[in-house]
Amino acid sequence: MMVQDHSSPKPSKPLFMKHKVSHYSETKNLDFSTWVSENSVKLFVVSLLTISVAALFYLRTSSVPTTVLCFRNSHQSQPQKPKLPKLDLDSVQPIVDKSSPFSSFHSEQWIIVSVSDYPSGPLQSLVRLKGWQVLAIGNSRTPKDWNLKGAIYLSLEQQASLGFRVTDFLPYDSYVRKSVGYLFAIQHGAKRIFDADDRGEVIGGDLGKHFDLELDGAAAKQQRILQYSLEIDNKTVVNPYIHFGQRSVWPRGLPLESVGFVNHEEFYTEVSGGRQYIQQGISNGLPDVDSVFYSTRKVGSEALDIIFDEHAPKVALPQSLMVPINSFNTLFHYNAFWSLMLPVSVSTMASDVLRGYWAQRLLWEIGGFVVVYPPSVHRDDKVEAYPFSEEKDLHVNVGRLIKFLVSWRSEKQGLYEKILELSHTMALEGFWSENDVKFTAAWLHDLAAVGYQQPRLLAVQLDLQKATVQRGDKKEFVPRKLPSVHLGVEESGTVNYEIGNLIRWRKNFGNVVLIMFVTGPVQQTALEWRLLYGRVFKTVVILSTQADADLAVEQGQLDQVYKYLPRIFERFNSTDGFLFLQDNTILNYWNLLQADKSKLWIANKVPTSRNMINGKDSSWFLKQAELVKKVVSTMPVHLQVNYKESGPTDQSIALCGSEVFYVPRRFVQDFVDLVDLVGDLDIHQKIAVPMFFMAMDLPQNFDTLLNKMVYKTGASSTNSLKLYSAQVPAVHPLAVSTESEFIKLIRLMAAGDPLLMELV
Repeated sequence: MMVQDHSSPKPSKPLFMKHKVSHYSETKNLDFSTWVSENSVKLFVVSLLTISVAALFYLRTSSVPTTVLCFRNSHQSQPQKPKLPKLDLDSVQPIVDKSSPFSSFHSEQWIIVSVSDYPSGPLQSLVRLKGWQVLAIGNSRTPKDWNLKGAIYLSLEQQASLGFRVTDFLPYDSYVRKSVGYLFAIQHGAKRIFDADDRGEVIGGDLGKHFDLELDGAAAKQQRILQYSLEIDNKTVVNPYIHFGQRSVWPRGLPLESVGFVNHEEFYTEVSGGRQYIQQGISNGLPDVDSVFYSTRKVGSEALDIIFDEHAPKVALPQSLMVPINSFNTLFHYNAFWSLMLPVSVSTMASDVLRGYWAQRLLWEIGGFVVVYPPSVHRDDKVEAYPFSEEKDLHVNVGRLIKFLVSWRSEKQGLYEKILELSHTMALEGFWSENDVKFTAAWLHDLAAVGYQQPRLLAVQLDLQKATVQRGDKKEFVPRKLPSVHLGVEESGTVNYEIGNLIRWRKNFGNVVLIMFVTGPVQQTALEWRLLYGRVFKTVVILSTQADADLAVEQGQLDQVYKYLPRIFERFNSTDGFLFLQDNTILNYWNLLQADKSKLWIANKVPTSRNMINGKDSSWFLKQAELVKKVVSTMPVHLQVNYKESGPTDQSIALCGSEVFYVPRRFVQDFVDLVDLVGDLDIHQKIAVPMFFMAMDLPQNFDTLLNKMVYKTGASSTNSLKLYSAQVPAVHPLAVSTESEFIKLIRLMAAGDPLLMELV
């Protein structure tokens, strides 16, 4: 789903997208002398870098002292954990607006929008809303002469002059620059902030008719609001569109595994008003939907025009239950202003959704909650492409994020300390990067500097057993089933075939960890692998010869990668099992549903030969056999008996492909024990793994599905797309190292998973 303007923060690594050229670049003089004078500083820097590279090359190719080489290698260590910044709010100096023309202006109600083009019709309508001040935040793509009577506009230059710490972290061409606008509004007296975009027109021209603007009065606190129940165990997220009459539509940010739950609530409860500090509105026309919905639930160039039930009652979310929240139709009250921060290290399509889930968890700490309201704006569908790649942080991580947040607990004594702790823990868990931890600290300091008063904490008892809802407390509401003739599929009460398949795969492998070893350039493929396989598996852990903290790539050596697996097993101690995959092998997950997840999987019956280990002669194999014999002699009885019953003699070793194998939970401890027995012995991966498998169980007990894979021992992994078949569980060898190769592969794999075409 497109959020605000569609440009994303400049990614540190390439995704499935082309570079865009600004439509507002100034014309440059191509005269050579002028060019030299204008770029003299750049020429000096380039020259200096060239000399430095030449010197480094000389040092590396000369007989340099050992200390120089050791210094270089010291930087190739494991990725450092994000550090927890310190908050020093007492020493924060006030930031007073002295630079903008609006320094003396104050308003209690603000509408914040990001603008990349000249004022739209809906934006001009927002300016006419009585009692609200529109604040437009510019970016690098905003026209220089942007102007709208009645609106306050902050250009990039004006934003930089305000003195906020957060500006150092914000990309130049993204809607997440709205964080500056939030601070500006708070600095200028805001009590309510409506987070909007320039495509939504308020229905009826009055926000007060759609949202609860007053929360402090007796009437506001005495009103009773319908609330979702927690009667269903392990329910952590809901699709609010069902409540408002569209059960086949789902919002951006809803985990795909939850899309198939289309039944309405059996009953609701009620909660008193006055603490609905975040109020999410529904959008008619083009609601907040993800790229999967947008690309599969409409016909051709037909514009979406979805209508929700305006008469359905607003509905609250209790603690332990969450809902996707966006940044273009959401009202924030003063007590939730701390939650307006938009993350900067994730894709733009994920930023506001991750913010919403993060905010909901912290909202419970002050006794607040989210309420979803009937349609309040109408947004026209411009029939634009929805890049699936920009939603990678959603489809890969959002389900795991929700479970993490619901279970997260903090012993900190202040709200800001809890906020920073949660941001730090989310970085440790890989939901965003350390940059967002630093950004959070800057945001909190800026809040203090503009005079924002943080809310008090309330006692939260999330770990108590939920009380049984008595019959008299149950409230009934049966949502309407509004027609969905606008959709490109027939309304049948279930999602379409392709989405149903994806849900089945996710249910089957959603608690399996995929461990990938990437031999190619991780900067070009790590994100793509995560996006491809992360849709199906619990998580994707990537190993490579060199670590990359930005991409969460861990260090490992392929020849002995099995020695790195126990530490990964320890991190995920509640999974069904672990699937290892080398990047020169393609996994067709749709053909793995019949495999038994309680058994070992390995391709032990595909054609094998010693030339699988290139450059190794017979003497090397003899040495490996001696090492295997040594390990077998130290095995516990159950492992040793299994191994010897499998057939290898003291003078022979088992050798089979180990590019893909699966270890179920019940064999994890045996695997770890075997790695400990190997210790520092230099046993190759393709020899150690078969030895482990024959020790853990008898080959006749292995699941045989991987024996049906395409496995060519003498084939080259490059230019091997012709080997690919969507009808087998896996294909080897087949390697991709560039974006174009990845796109070709995705198109082939789409024969088994048609939704993959949304990646290209």
